[in-house]
Amino acid sequence: MTREVTLREVGLRDGLQSIATFVPTADKLAWIRQEAAAGVAEIEVTSYVPPKLLPQFVDAAEVTLGALQIPDLMVAALVPNTRGAQRGLELGVHKINFVMSVSETHNMKNVRRSREDSLADFRTMAQLVREQASRPILCGGLATALGCSYEGDVPVDDVVRYAVALVEAGADELIVPDTVGYANPALVRRVFKAVLAEVGDLPVAAHFHDTRGTGLANLLAALDCGVRAFDASLGGLGGCPFAPGATGNIVMEDAAYMLESMGVDTGIDLDALLALRPLLQAALPDVTLYGGLARAGLPRGFVAARAALAA
Repeated sequence: MTREVTLREVGLRDGLQSIATFVPTADKLAWIRQEAAAGVAEIEVTSYVPPKLLPQFVDAAEVTLGALQIPDLMVAALVPNTRGAQRGLELGVHKINFVMSVSETHNMKNVRRSREDSLADFRTMAQLVREQASRPILCGGLATALGCSYEGDVPVDDVVRYAVALVEAGADELIVPDTVGYANPALVRRVFKAVLAEVGDLPVAAHFHDTRGTGLANLLAALDCGVRAFDASLGGLGGCPFAPGATGNIVMEDAAYMLESMGVDTGIDLDALLALRPLLQAALPDVTLYGGLARAGLPRGFVAARAALAA
C-alpha cells in the first residue's frame, strides 16, 4: 500500500548540526537502520560541509555509504553549494537537498553569500546533476521562507520569486522551511498556496520548527493546502546554528501519531519508532529529547491508519 503522507527524518543533519557532542558513526548508522525498519522511508543522513565548520559531519562519507546499503531507504543529504553536490554525486546519494535563504541577511550568515550568488550556484549544480547518467533527485530549499530572526517578516512575493527561480533552474522538488519557528497556520496557508499556485505539479515539502509551539498546527495547515511530505526529527532535535532561538524540529513521533490517529497513513510503526529513543538518548545523554507520545504512550485501543483501513 502507498503511504498518504511521507515523514522525512532530518535529525541526523538538522538535529546534530548544533550539538557539540559527537555521535559515533556506528550509532548514527544504528539510528538510520532502526528508523528505516520502523517505516521511515526517507532520511537526511548528513551534510556535505567542511568538517572545520561542522565537526559533527566529519564522517559524512561513511554515514552515506552505510545508509545506502539499507534496502528501500531514500538517502538524502544537505548541500550548501556545488562542491557539496559534487561530493554527493561521488558517493551516490539518492537526493541532494540544496538550501538557500529567502532572507538576504540569513543567507549571508549561513552560507556567506548573497541570494543571487546562491541561485547562480544552484543553476551550476542543476546542470552538473543533469549530466549524470544515473542522477539523484535535486531538491531546492528556501530557508526562512516563513520568517527570519534577523529581518522579521519575509515577503511572500520573495518566497514565490525564489521558488520559481529554483524550479526554472532545474529543481525536481522544493522544500519550504520555517527555519526559525516564526510561522502560524494562517501564514503557512498564505505562503504554501502562493508557492503551489506557481510551481504546478512539482512536489513541495514542508519543514517546521516547534520553537514557539505551533509546529504541528502548521503541519496541518500545510496538509490542508495539499502538501504531502514533511520533515521531522526523532525527539524533536534540531535548530539552525546561524539563527538565534531556532530550536526544535517537530517531533517525529508526535507528528506520526497525530496523522495516524486522524486516519492518515504514514507507513510508520509507532512502537518501533518509540523503541529507538533509548539509543538516541544513550548517544546524547546531556541532550533533552521532547515528545508527548513518548511521555504518555499510545492511547488504549489505538489503531494505526493502515490497520484500520484493512479491518
